[in-house]
Amino acid sequence: MIALVSPGRISGTVTAPASKSAMQRACALALLNNGQTIIHNPGTSNDDKAALGIIQALGAALKAGGDSIIINSKGIVDGRGTISCGESGLSFRMFAPIAALSKHEIILTGEGSLLKRTMHFFDEVFPALSVSTKTMNGFLPITIRGPLLPADINIDGSMSSQYLTGLLFAFARSAKYPVVITVHNLKSKPYIDLSLQLLEIFGYKLRHEDHKRFFIQPPAIIQKNIFYQTEADWSAAAFLLVAGAIAGNIKVKGLDLFSTQADRAVMDVLLQTGAAITAEGSCVHVNDQQSLRPFEFDATDSPDLFPPLVALAAYCKGTSVIYGVSRLAGKESDRAATLMDVFGKMGIDILLDDDNMIIRGGTGVHSAKLSSHHDHRIAMASAIAALNADGNIEIENAEAINKSYPEFYHQLQMMGAAVSLS
Repeated sequence: MIALVSPGRISGTVTAPASKSAMQRACALALLNNGQTIIHNPGTSNDDKAALGIIQALGAALKAGGDSIIINSKGIVDGRGTISCGESGLSFRMFAPIAALSKHEIILTGEGSLLKRTMHFFDEVFPALSVSTKTMNGFLPITIRGPLLPADINIDGSMSSQYLTGLLFAFARSAKYPVVITVHNLKSKPYIDLSLQLLEIFGYKLRHEDHKRFFIQPPAIIQKNIFYQTEADWSAAAFLLVAGAIAGNIKVKGLDLFSTQADRAVMDVLLQTGAAITAEGSCVHVNDQQSLRPFEFDATDSPDLFPPLVALAAYCKGTSVIYGVSRLAGKESDRAATLMDVFGKMGIDILLDDDNMIIRGGTGVHSAKLSSHHDHRIAMASAIAALNADGNIEIENAEAINKSYPEFYHQLQMMGAAVSLS
């Protein structure tokens, strides 16, 4: 699919989509819950659909009910055969330890860019948990045979916090005695806070020491019925809020200003730039300004903010710096190189200096033909950058947005953006 985005102001009110980070975690815990879970405001992205497919393959029963999904599970993972995680890195990393609770052999595989991401982590960790594992030289598919037996372990948290989330979920459900996970160099701590928040909602009690040692007790719950409302997604909302700062007068509803989601930090960056932004209740109002100041931001704990913040920096008059480039490894594309390529075609100069990305903005965004590189966040960043460009931006492989935010182009159109799809 090709998206052609023409410059022009946007205005109106939209509701941020459901958080796929929260939705996928809720699906995993619903599978482990011995009872019924009702998820209100479920996500509709491809990653959300992947998580729902996985829990069905592992024994959960699903039923749609209006604006909710009803999940019934016996709390015992009973899967076998081959299960696809789609293109979702979170689903694979989170569900691999959960699938390992099964006594049957399970093969986890994926699609697209997920097949190109290294998976050595479980080759190193699973043997210490009585799980046999086999990968294709560190890549998917991975063959797992459990059952996983929780034990005191040490893990490296520098690659992704998603591995730790999966282990915490599996340990919390299956521990027969107290165990400790010790984590070194943990990145993206806010995502672990989100996992801990969901664990508490589902009745599990975990504690940690400065995100370095996690203490898991045997579960006391036999059966529990859960109602969970998926909160709005700050990762998706970041694109809308930046679009408003660049070329609009918009309101984004449904946001929790006290959310544990890491990407809520986009608010801090917008304030740095001098964008006209106010918040009341769950609604954030953003109005574009003639002059935006450059900013500095450490994205180590929120690497998904890189694409929208690069689009924002393109319109800030001066040099902006985003720290944490190393966190862009293992994304849907080589995201640092992709951002340099895509925004370079639009006339924006981006340099890499060690772990820093330096963006020279305020020089004008120019008409261009681009590729999303099959990366959902690159497609969305390109589209919002087009809103105040000097001509049309054509984006190939624009359907990549379906991975996280299938309503994105439609919501831009609702606010008056000239977006045509072919």
